[in-house]
Amino acid sequence: MTEPQQQNAAAAEEDTGVDPRLLEVLICPVSRGPLTYDREANELISRGAGLAFPIRNGVPVMLADEARDLGAPK
Repeated sequence: MTEPQQQNAAAAEEDTGVDPRLLEVLICPVSRGPLTYDREANELISRGAGLAFPIRNGVPVMLADEARDLGAPK
């Protein structure tokens, strides 16, 4: 795991209780690319797909239909 991934995983566990090992293996279901954790918005961000996946009750919701378009206002 890279340093940023370790930091994102640790931050996610502190804020939401998401297991950092889970964040290591999750990929964007649309682009199949990496995800980064946005602590402030409590979302997993896929820059490749331009989507933000919500984390609800500590569980990432990895459905494209549930994701927020990064180009749209919050």
